[in-house]
Amino acid sequence: MIVVTGATGNVGRTLVRLLVEAGEPVTAVSRKITEADVPQGVRVTAADLGDPASLRSAFDGADALFLLISGDFVAAADDPGGAVAGVLDDAKAAGAGRVVLLSSQGVVTRPHSSSHGDTGRGIEDAVRRSGMDWTILRPGGFNSNTYAWAESVRSGRTVAAPFGDVGLPFIDPADIAEVAAVVLREQGHTGQVYELTGPALTTPRQRAEAIGEALGEPVRFVEQTRDEARGQMLQFMPAPVVETTLAIIGEPTPAEQRVSPHVEQVLGRAPRAFADWARSNAAAFR
Repeated sequence: MIVVTGATGNVGRTLVRLLVEAGEPVTAVSRKITEADVPQGVRVTAADLGDPASLRSAFDGADALFLLISGDFVAAADDPGGAVAGVLDDAKAAGAGRVVLLSSQGVVTRPHSSSHGDTGRGIEDAVRRSGMDWTILRPGGFNSNTYAWAESVRSGRTVAAPFGDVGLPFIDPADIAEVAAVVLREQGHTGQVYELTGPALTTPRQRAEAIGEALGEPVRFVEQTRDEARGQMLQFMPAPVVETTLAIIGEPTPAEQRVSPHVEQVLGRAPRAFADWARSNAAAFR
């Protein structure tokens, strides 16, 4: 049995489907999940990492765990690493011998950021000390971050974003899910840390253009100032996260702009391009 936390998210939903298609028994975990959210035959558990007792029944019969740590969990926990260690103890006690953690590239590229490096490192350390076979996935930016543009594209065929010509190798969440499915099911990945990126750098201006091409209509790009972007982001993100995010998308380090070979090494194919993601998800922008 493979337990998937964050089972209704951009990565988890696809991961559950891939595991079921591969014939694996799956328990899907999310705070507000129902049987309608998952393929037939998947066991569902409505639970929250912040309430370890609610998770214990999900671990019954578990062999492996896909662990996704939400921002809400991190914000609520006094010691996120310690809280995760308790969850892992419960999973191990129930019989789970393998854990795959969805971490973040920022653990190494922003080591002194409280919202990325410090917290992420504590969670990764808990996984390493769990006594389970572990693998850590560190993606950079997600293609699905551009869903934030969906309303303005639908209403006015316009995208407003800062740093219009700064490129980052955003990744398709489906590629993350495929890597996770392989790592959960196959041997040879214990103790590995995989950095996951797309195949090339893309800029906000290029991503807006790709969405327009997927729609068959031009999408106008309007470049925001840093202050304009900060004001918008503060409406839904804590200030430290906003500042780190602006630094990553505005002044990325060489490591944050490096295209990683790990997706291709694990899957035997190149990661999908942003244009592929835009075509597959064009309905969200229509």
